[in-house]
Amino acid sequence: MNAHPDGASRYWRPVAAFGVLVLAWQAAASAGLFSSKVFPTPAQCLAGLVEVVRDGRLFSYTVASLFRVTVGWYIAVLLAIPLGIVLGGKAALQEAINPLLQFLRPISPLAWIPLAMIWFGIGDPPAVFLIFLASFFPLVVATMGAVAGIKPLYVRAARNMGLQGSRLVLRVVLPATLPSIIVSLRISVGIAWLVVVAAEMIAVKSGLGFLIIDARNALRLDLVVVGMVVIGLIGIVLDRAIRRLEQLPSLGWSLARQR
Repeated sequence: MNAHPDGASRYWRPVAAFGVLVLAWQAAASAGLFSSKVFPTPAQCLAGLVEVVRDGRLFSYTVASLFRVTVGWYIAVLLAIPLGIVLGGKAALQEAINPLLQFLRPISPLAWIPLAMIWFGIGDPPAVFLIFLASFFPLVVATMGAVAGIKPLYVRAARNMGLQGSRLVLRVVLPATLPSIIVSLRISVGIAWLVVVAAEMIAVKSGLGFLIIDARNALRLDLVVVGMVVIGLIGIVLDRAIRRLEQLPSLGWSLARQR
């Protein structure tokens, strides 16, 4: 049975694996296994990276994408979690609303692009709307299920101790459901990041998705790969940032209870 890796090895092992992948990529290109016109070499991608850093496009496009994700995702969080708590605590309301949620949830946010462009035009609003949709349904469904799964014994005990309303939610419901909510936050932010890239290829003239589609139109495959790598790296950073929430002291008792 392997021991858990220490802090240093958790970082250098993925870096080493990525380095091996890049070396294999360069070796395949040098051996002529594929044409640089079909797939760029690491050297070409590095040159493309330097280009977009120097002219400021990488920074401005990254900020634009992060802005859209932040606005759409936060609106979804602020609406979905309270709604999920209400639905999870009211069985009759859940029975009435849940079928509608389950009907809308499987619809790809990208299917809403035509309507979003008609409603909001071109620019940030349609992209933010799509990100909101992509984040809202996983969050509200996960929160609703987590609240409905709280043992009634805990709720009865809290009420016997005088906890009602918002105090019951803050002292019992939220601590009991936070682990599930955090998992849904990680999933939803990943989906939001996927959706913003797709939306930027169609509805806006900035962002990492626009960088990729614009580079494709110009046959700059090196910039396409640069955009893909940056998107992947930011996705990792966003996931790690949300995982930090699992270290909050208030999660201690609920995490221990689930184990």
